[in-house]
Amino acid sequence: MRLSIWPGAGQSFADVLEVSRHAERTGWDGVWFADHFMPNSAPGEDDTWPVLECGSVVAALAAAVPRVRIGTLVYGMTYRHPAVLANMAATVDQISGGRFVLGVGAGWQVNEHEQYGIELPPIKPRIDRFVEGLQVLRGLLNEPRTTVDGTYYQVTDAVCEPKPVRQPMPLLIGAKGEKRMLRVVAEHADEWNCWGRPDLVAHKSAVLDEHCAAVGRDPAAIARTAQALVVVDGPLPEGTTPVIGGSPEKLAEDVTAYAEIGLDELIVPDGLLGTGAERLKAMDVIRGLVAQ
Repeated sequence: MRLSIWPGAGQSFADVLEVSRHAERTGWDGVWFADHFMPNSAPGEDDTWPVLECGSVVAALAAAVPRVRIGTLVYGMTYRHPAVLANMAATVDQISGGRFVLGVGAGWQVNEHEQYGIELPPIKPRIDRFVEGLQVLRGLLNEPRTTVDGTYYQVTDAVCEPKPVRQPMPLLIGAKGEKRMLRVVAEHADEWNCWGRPDLVAHKSAVLDEHCAAVGRDPAAIARTAQALVVVDGPLPEGTTPVIGGSPEKLAEDVTAYAEIGLDELIVPDGLLGTGAERLKAMDVIRGLVAQ
């Protein structure tokens, strides 16, 4: 099972770089970064905390951290035309020498769309548009020229050069919806991601297997990745976001449970790992547990 770190976007780039370089030095497999422009704040809450922009950060990490996989978790399809996103992804893959994973999702954060005047359609047309966007991405990243005459996107005899170093470049889709989105994963993704503890991830993975059977896809062709907040030693926070650990012993049990359900990659958000030397020490503990 691969192990990757997910530095939070609400910290300085110097801190992101410290975490990423430590992960590289100590045998981690990847670094992921989220695509947001502001905190996910409700009306009246503070939304002014700084948030680093994803595309700029992954390009910088591709140059500054030369061994691990670099990926987006995940680009919101609503924020950028997929033809623009294809060119961004191909360029980052060129910078990285073929280590980039293009993670995409249908988009969801309400306040970003409201503040920036970006349309956030209802679920059905949002997924319809997402699927069209995937067709544009796949075409531009893999074919000499691409034409898509869709409801939401129209590209005509379009080029994207240079192509990614790795052919095909892995496409990850973040999804949890069992009826529609996991079917989209079965049809289009090389890798799949969701939040969840091992039991939930196992359930969603089984649903994905069913969709693969329905569309004639080998389930083994889709790598499974997941994340939860991680507490190495301390009380678990209350809330709806999945969290694992609490002590090194309990964390070891949770890590083993992910491996036993066949997870290909465990992604660790750094939000509960502390800061500075404390965070690097927590990362070392986690790395040791996964290496066992």
